Amino acid sequence: MDCTPIFEQVLKASRTLNLLDVETINKVLNEVADAAVAQTEVILIENAKDLARMDQNDPKYDRLQLTAERMEGIASDMRNVASLPSPVRRILSESERPNGLKISKVSVPFGVIGIIYEARPNVTFDVFSLCLKSGNACVLKGGSDAIDSNTASVQLIREVLKKNNINENVLTLLPAGREETAQLLNARGYVDLIIPRGSQNLINFVRENATIPVIENGAGICHTYFDEFGDKEKGRAIINNAKTRRVSVCNALDCLLIDEKRISDLPYLVELMAASDVVLFADEKAYSVLEGNYPASLLEKATEESFGTEYLSYKAAIKTVESFDAALDHIAAFSSKHSEAIVSENEKNIEMFRKMVDASSVYTNTSTAYTDGAQFGLGAEIGISTQKLHARGPMALEELTSYKYLIDGQGQIRP
Repeated sequence: MDCTPIFEQVLKASRTLNLLDVETINKVLNEVADAAVAQTEVILIENAKDLARMDQNDPKYDRLQLTAERMEGIASDMRNVASLPSPVRRILSESERPNGLKISKVSVPFGVIGIIYEARPNVTFDVFSLCLKSGNACVLKGGSDAIDSNTASVQLIREVLKKNNINENVLTLLPAGREETAQLLNARGYVDLIIPRGSQNLINFVRENATIPVIENGAGICHTYFDEFGDKEKGRAIINNAKTRRVSVCNALDCLLIDEKRISDLPYLVELMAASDVVLFADEKAYSVLEGNYPASLLEKATEESFGTEYLSYKAAIKTVESFDAALDHIAAFSSKHSEAIVSENEKNIEMFRKMVDASSVYTNTSTAYTDGAQFGLGAEIGISTQKLHARGPMALEELTSYKYLIDGQGQIRP
């Protein structure tokens, strides 16, 4: 299928967004939120078709699954976005030159944003809300795993747009084919930015094949370091929450690092995870301490492949480190620069951890599960950027804008 006519329509529609006022945009977002709740049953029926094609043991199954509770959460996030200030037309700086020219730096939309994502139908609503609020049109390229869920969601949103006399092409879902993906990655002149959301393989593919700018939403290989001076009550709750709250998301714990001086506390620290049947891949020292103190069916010896793995399931690795510096070295070697945490009561170590760990989000005495746009007060997120150009961490409204300079004169000409 030739997608050029679709891209042309989206580009044309994107220009109309510059004329929408904030009140209209907020009205649309709230109406879509209401419709998402009202039509939950319809969406869930379509979602069930997608789920029926996927193995329930697949780590992506949980991400694919929608429920009435999750639809309420989606609607809540959209209402949050509607309540936030507009990120566009903000004056970022102003100055007046000696010749009388007044120069303003003003935030503006990118224009058209392409999103390539896998089995995450919630992304459809998140992306739409953030793009509309920031004045961007969006081209969605979801995976075949979620085609029925995505189609139903886009249809719902476009009906609300049409009702409010907004060009419905500001939200477009491409067919779930590889040919369409290739065309989106090369839609120069039509699409201003590509944001991939999914596995590391997907992200690598997009980065290597796109001819337009890409902001990477990297895989989450997240560590929690239980320091020599860690509080074991805090650590026990934090570790369990980071691993078991929702295992299929990128902010879930993948590797627990424990200072060898506190190795005797390890059975207590991981005890709660046994209730969720979390399989632990423990290094030699950790294994010897856990043997007999953690269910044998859930305890395995770690291999080299156990570290640097994003599990997305009820599995985690444990690494014993001989010092604070060794913990930093391990994180530097295996981190995906997503989210890293330390559990410690030692202010010097905490401050050093904050300075030395290279990640988009660095936590002290709390769970990495908080790496989320809504939890950061951003309303929602379009992804978690692990790169350093333009955006880093949860990407929300401000990250979906660029800027331009406005120069006002009274007839000046340059000598």
